[in-house]
Formats: sequence, C-alpha cells, structure tokens
Amino acid sequence: MPIAPLLLPILAFAASNAPAPSHDLHARFEADLVHLDAPLAHGGTVHFYTDSGGGLFLTEAAVERLGLSTLALPAGSDAPPGARGVGWPAFRDAAIPAPPGDGIVPVMPTDPKAPAWIDWDGMLGQGWFGGHVWTWDYPAKRLVLEGDGWKPTADATRVALGFKAGADGARETNFPRITVRIDGRAVDLLLDTGATTRLTPAALKALGDGGPAVRATSMIADVQFKAWRAAHPDWRVIEDAQEQTHAAMIEVPSVEIAGHAIGPVWFTWRPDRAFHEFMSGMMDAKVEGALGGNALRHFAMTVDYPGGAAWFRCSAGCKVTPRPAP
Repeated sequence: MPIAPLLLPILAFAASNAPAPSHDLHARFEADLVHLDAPLAHGGTVHFYTDSGGGLFLTEAAVERLGLSTLALPAGSDAPPGARGVGWPAFRDAAIPAPPGDGIVPVMPTDPKAPAWIDWDGMLGQGWFGGHVWTWDYPAKRLVLEGDGWKPTADATRVALGFKAGADGARETNFPRITVRIDGRAVDLLLDTGATTRLTPAALKALGDGGPAVRATSMIADVQFKAWRAAHPDWRVIEDAQEQTHAAMIEVPSVEIAGHAIGPVWFTWRPDRAFHEFMSGMMDAKVEGALGGNALRHFAMTVDYPGGAAWFRCSAGCKVTPRPAP
C-alpha cells in the first residue's frame, strides 16, 4: 500500500490541532473610530461600527436590504417581547468570529430621530469582542484578531482590566474598566473604542485642527468635569461643543496610560447618571467616564479579554512617566 494515504489521517489531525493564526480584519479607521465592511458570502456587504463599549445588533433597514430572514428572539433575552433577531450571517471572510451562544443578533428597529450621520448597518460590541484577544493598532490602522499563540512583545506594557463577574467568578459582561492617571490621581474609565462625538461648527472652528465633525472622543461625568474646571481654570473648555446634546468639552493636558503620558485629550461632558448609574451597573466598579480613540490613537493596544488585561505599545507622542521606587 502506498505510504501517502496512511499519512492523510495524521496530517488532518495535525491540521485540526494547529494553533489558529492571527487575522487582520482589514477595518477602516476614520478619525480614530473603527469600521468593518464585511462582504456576505451570498452577496452584499454589512457596514459595521465597532465599539468595545457598545452592544451587538443589526439595523432593521440593513436586514431588509440584505434579505436576511428574521426569527423571534429566545425567551429570557433582554429584548422586549416581540423583538426579532437574525442568525449570524455567512461572511466571505470566514475568520470573522460569530458572537457567543446561539449566534442570534438582535434587530434594531428603525429610529426616525436617529442622526443622518449614523449610517452604518450594525454594531459589533462588547459581547462580540469578549472571549478573544484583539489588537487595535491605531497608528497602522489595523484591527487584528490574534491567534492562539499570541504573546506580548517585549516593549509592551501590561495594564490590568476589570470585568464584571458573578459570585461564581463567571464573566457577566465584557465592558473593560481601565485605570488611568489624570492630574496625579487614578481615574477609572470604560475602555471605549467607539466613544463618538459630532462637533458643532463653532467647536470645529475653535479647535481648528482640520479634522471632521464626527470623530472619536473621551467622556467624563459632570462631577469630575466640574472638579477639573474648578482646579484648573487654565484648561481649555469649549461650550456647546456637541451637536444635539449641546455638551461642553474640556481639554486635559496629559493622561497617563500604561506609564506613558499622552495629550492633550478632549473629554466630552456627560451627566453623572450616564456613567455612575447606567454604565457602572454593567461593570465591576464605578467609572467616571470613558477613554476613547482620541487617547488610544497613540498606541497599538492588545486587549486579552480572557486574561483580563491590555498591553500597550506607544508609537508616537508619548512620554514615559517615571515612578518613585517603592
């Protein structure tokens, strides 16, 4: 008998046990916000907005346009009675991971009051990112699903992340809490790659940076916003900076992330309840706001969701912050 046929089962077994490689999803980075255009296997493309601080859904308009069949969401889901969902579509890029569990994605009804600039077909949020290791390489504009053999590089700095877990230790949500240092103090924030603002014409003129109106931002709750403003009257504030909400924003000169000082970073005002109540209720501890792409843009950041940590490599615009000896 030829030897080759005898080797086939062995080779097949070896291939099935080979570590999964890293995979570049070829995302679009626009104003430090990350979009993913995902062609379907049967034709058509889903334009996703990715957001580590957001949810998972497809819009009703996209489902109709793409001809996707809907089904009732399973009992016990957080959706209201009568809500619909779709099974995870077959994408041309088979490496795009399906969400955990049954793979059913809620369908978001059309909101006639939604701003015209929100024109994407759906969101890939915390439930989709969870369970994997991801790299957001902002300078290189790459979103990478890391393989089984991923290891941090020697020049990366580890930062522990907090995730909400039940009494049994099982992960309940995948909203990451990160601790940064601002004005000499530790500040807990949601690590939020999708934090977005649309600036008013007056705010764009005041900034004068040539950037677009829709861009990444960071966010801060009212009580901290007021504390910074009272302690630092020299920190620049732009009133009525955000369209629709008319929220102000404050320029923080320096934010320390993973031992690197970066800045300045603009933080958009939010009411206390948005973070102290709503967002903190889904996290392992109280957060004061969100750290967005306008701060993360200096880094290649790898978030190890199973390991509860992030690794940061600074590419540009960072200053190492010395720490006193213990």
